[in-house]
Amino acid sequence: MPLWVGPMNTHLNGHKELTAQNEIVTVKPKGDVYIPLSNGNNAAVEVLVKEGDKVKVGSLLAKRSVPFIVPLYSSVSGTVGPVKSMMHAVLKPCDHLVIHDDGKYEKIQAFKPLDFEKASREELVDFIMNSGLQGCGGAGFPTYMKYKNPVGINTLIINAVECEPYITADYRTMKEFIEDLVYGTKALLKASTAKEAIIAIKKNKVEVCHKIQALLATEPNIRLFMVPDLYPMGWERTLVHKYTNKRYDKLPSEIGVIVNNATTAVTLAQSLKLGKATDEKIVTFSGDGLKHPVNVRVPYGTTIKDVVEAIGGYSSEDVLLIAGGPMMGKTITTDQFVVTQYANAITILKTKPEEALACMRCGRCNDTCPAGLLPVRINNAEAAKDLDLIAKLSADQCIECGLCSYICPSRIDVTEGVRRAKRALQLRKK
Repeated sequence: MPLWVGPMNTHLNGHKELTAQNEIVTVKPKGDVYIPLSNGNNAAVEVLVKEGDKVKVGSLLAKRSVPFIVPLYSSVSGTVGPVKSMMHAVLKPCDHLVIHDDGKYEKIQAFKPLDFEKASREELVDFIMNSGLQGCGGAGFPTYMKYKNPVGINTLIINAVECEPYITADYRTMKEFIEDLVYGTKALLKASTAKEAIIAIKKNKVEVCHKIQALLATEPNIRLFMVPDLYPMGWERTLVHKYTNKRYDKLPSEIGVIVNNATTAVTLAQSLKLGKATDEKIVTFSGDGLKHPVNVRVPYGTTIKDVVEAIGGYSSEDVLLIAGGPMMGKTITTDQFVVTQYANAITILKTKPEEALACMRCGRCNDTCPAGLLPVRINNAEAAKDLDLIAKLSADQCIECGLCSYICPSRIDVTEGVRRAKRALQLRKK
């Protein structure tokens, strides 16, 4: 970390007005859905159905067991097809289980509902595991793992900040299911063994803040924590430091904190009340590359191509398709990948080529890096293929927030250089 650092965050033009107040549009797949059997890793997966089997919404399809237990449920009703390798949002081809959607959406209860207030903490954690709930903020980490063996946890943070441009899926989910947000927070608070929970949200979300405040009037152990409209305030380390004024090495549990996304809390509440597995997701489709930016409610496993066509199509023939937001998302060259259980956004922008200039050595990328790194030096070390210097500069600590590229007056894609440096380090470790 440099000796002198700047604010390590900045206010961005959020472009959230494109989708924040629009009605959520329900989109159904045109034909087949494709259930990802992994998140791009080499997880061991046991497929529990065979080709030709009939399934309904909520039918158990498969279970990942290594490195974590994750049951996978069907998002549609229809007939099981083959396992097919296709592109995943993590930019790797992965196995997907094909379900031939019959368009009927017949449902079964995936598992028994649970009264978490009467259940033991262990029963609640087992329920979360068997529900297949994965963190809905974009990472897809199995939620139960954070609560399996909590030691010294004093604070639960529900992250509703949603600081990246364009994305409003969490905001719209909270607005539509505000009571479920609080209910799910109460359940996670019990699972965490913490004494208090905070719901962290940008202070400019006035309407939702007032509604949450009203619901928390009878909840002495949960309170609202309003943060400024800065990026990357929703990054776990930034948010934890903002609230606790403490820093940690690898996990927030080291300083007694667990963090979960707001939509994760909402999804858990619905599972507890209804015995409902995650079968659909509210996802932001936004950007000037779309004719009609909007939040969609869509069965997971639906292709991006089907969704884009359903909401009006592209606004240009030459677009940049990003799995996630424009700052931290991954650019992908095809729309033949699917909405996952934990997807929160697809950003589609018109391609606007910009010619980079020589580095001015202004240091703005260094001052703005929320991880306290020296991005320009890492970028230069990567260009020189100096792995020892890359390691010394802690390139592996980069969160790929995109601020260094955003802030650069020379329009250098510094973030991509640091990404390559991280990959080089990972390859050397392997």
